[in-house]
Amino acid sequence: MSYNILSQDLLEDNSHLYRHCRRPVLHWSFRFPNILKEIKHFDADVLCLQEVQEDHYGAEIRPSLESLGYHCEYKMRTGRKPDGCAICFKHSKFSLLSVNPVEFYRRDVPLLDRDNVGLVLLLQPRVPRAACPVVCVANTHLLYNPRRGDIKLTQLAMLLAEISSVAHQKDGSFCPIIMCGDFNSVPGSPLYSFIKEGKLNYEGLAIGKVSGQEQSSRGQRILSIPIWPPNLGISQNCVYEVQQLPKVEKTDSDLTQTELDKTEVLVTAEKLSSNLQHHFSLSSVYSHYFPDTGIPEVTTCHSRSAITVDYIFYSAEKEDVARQPGAEVALVGGLKLLARLSLLTEQDLWTVNGLPNENNSSDHLPLLAKFRLEL
Repeated sequence: MSYNILSQDLLEDNSHLYRHCRRPVLHWSFRFPNILKEIKHFDADVLCLQEVQEDHYGAEIRPSLESLGYHCEYKMRTGRKPDGCAICFKHSKFSLLSVNPVEFYRRDVPLLDRDNVGLVLLLQPRVPRAACPVVCVANTHLLYNPRRGDIKLTQLAMLLAEISSVAHQKDGSFCPIIMCGDFNSVPGSPLYSFIKEGKLNYEGLAIGKVSGQEQSSRGQRILSIPIWPPNLGISQNCVYEVQQLPKVEKTDSDLTQTELDKTEVLVTAEKLSSNLQHHFSLSSVYSHYFPDTGIPEVTTCHSRSAITVDYIFYSAEKEDVARQPGAEVALVGGLKLLARLSLLTEQDLWTVNGLPNENNSSDHLPLLAKFRLEL
């Protein structure tokens, strides 16, 4: 499950978005029992939650989820932002191999002055087999600001680099990956297309057009080439760049072949290319439109907008014939999408007075997918 549960502080700071709501449904004392009821009802093995407020996490969210059999990992936003991302998993189903938080704020990179974060876990399914594949689960909440596509793309590149590092296996392949979160970008936008297609030529792209949240790009600057400075240490392929060799005095004959290869990589690093790439083959669990009507699905709905910004992406071997989500053939050690919880249309949601309402206590809907891991 991926679910932005709406931090109470953010709700109160942005009360103009919730003018349509009856006051009582906005209180945390009303909202949390509803959210917990949903989590219990859907009974997912893994939860990726966003906008998890720190004080509520410590006092209520974590204890409640632990009593339901979840192990919880949490990464708070940096600065003085009191919410963050949590990944919780049933310890009857998985054991934890590693926890890798990602901070998108970097004091040494002026571009990266926002406090968003990500969290990447490596999980081992508890099955009675010697060589069971591991799974990499990532969760993030990217910057909202529709006019700062440069920051959003850089934050995404940082998350992808961390996933690449965590999911990389000894044989050079990647273990199965599930990447969830609120990406503050709409289907078909350049940022979305980059995730799904693994490449983006951003030459001439206005920074306000990256996420597709707003139509107008009046007077906007275009993305610089490269978008982020070299000292970030992430290549245009969204992987961590090889560090300079340690300054130990060695003669050439002492260098191993790997070290020579690494040196080579540094020399041939891409010069000023406007092409971004990543090496995962990612599909979206949701198709973003209802097949019969073509009407958009929405994942969030409040006074200002009703759009899709939340996603569950997963690694799948794409076949040219299979374009529908879930139709891919999973390789051994791969993920096969079996089912998903339906989303709703904007019209559906306004029949129950939008979000939050009496039954749905966030301004986002939960996304839910069922996978089979091929052993």
